[in-house]
This record gives sequence, structure tokens and C-alpha cells, in this order.
Amino acid sequence: MDIPKKHWELITVEDIENAAAKVEGGIQEGDWVIICTGMNKRWGENDDYFAYSPGLSIEGAHWFVDHKVKGVGFDLQALDHILYTYAAEHGPGPYVPRIVEQYIKEFGHSPLEDFPEWEPVHEILLGNNVMGIENIGGDVEKVKGQRFTFCAFPLRWYMGDGTIVRAVAFIDEDKINKDVPDRVYKYGVY
Repeated sequence: MDIPKKHWELITVEDIENAAAKVEGGIQEGDWVIICTGMNKRWGENDDYFAYSPGLSIEGAHWFVDHKVKGVGFDLQALDHILYTYAAEHGPGPYVPRIVEQYIKEFGHSPLEDFPEWEPVHEILLGNNVMGIENIGGDVEKVKGQRFTFCAFPLRWYMGDGTIVRAVAFIDEDKINKDVPDRVYKYGVY
């Protein structure tokens, strides 16, 4: 689904429902939902991607559980909004104190007032057996807004609770978003 977002914005139920209405057949029970916010273009070891990332709202997480989706993938740094994590003022944080300072400067109060819980989206989705994939990238924009067959091939990690995956979309060639240019990988493709 195509849900463009800017720094620190939340993906709301309204965003999800508006985007779902544009996908053939909408969101159905058992679907995997892949959300493209545009952050995949900023991926890398940088503050733009990690420190200022948007994220899913608590209400949005409940919406996915209520609609019995199998999983949700994001082109974001985490399932949770960055300010719901220990990057801000949760758990052992803040490990990125400058984002707390900037949030206070922008909004006039601590991020804890707007993001009081620690990783609630992880708890809501994973606690209800809705799988999550972070950092969806590659050519995700070529299939956004489309219905396709989705597969995620995980790295085998004995006793691990999370791992990287190779995410693959199978789609008819005539449904690929042709206005999206091929992605160029300056360091090669592995």
C-alpha cells in the first residue's frame, strides 16, 4: 500500500483504510500487507532514515489485528515509531538523545507525552501472531498499491527470534508500476 509519510508522522487507521480502498479487493483476512511510506529511498546508516522515521500508530496496529492479516511489512526502521523505542526515552534509552531534544524544540514537550509506551506495536502485532517485517526496500515502489503474491525467505537462525529475510513479490508484469525507474545499487547487488 502507498502511504507517504514525513518525519515522525504516524500511519493512522484513516491512512490504512484510504490506501486499502485503492488496492484491488482491499485488505482481506490472511493477507500480508506491505506499506510503502517512501522511506525506502532514504535507507542507510543515517539520521533521516533511523532517527526521524515515521511509524505505525497503536490504533493502526489494532486495525491489522482486527482484520486478521497474516503480517505487515514496512519500509521503515522498525515496526514501532522511533519515539516508541529506546532511541527516545524508553527502556535503557535514550540512545539517541538528540531526537528527544529536537522533539521538545519542535513540539514544546517531551516525546513521552505523545509516545508513552515502549514498543506497543511490537506487542500488539506479534502478541496476536501478526508477523512483521522491517526495512522493506529494493523495488517495493514497483508493486505498491497492487495485489501480489508475497514470500519472505528468512535466514536460518537456530533459536533466534528475528532475522533478515529476502522479501519477494510475484506479480504479473503488466501490473508493475512502470513509472518507477529501475533502482540502481551503487555498491552492487548481492
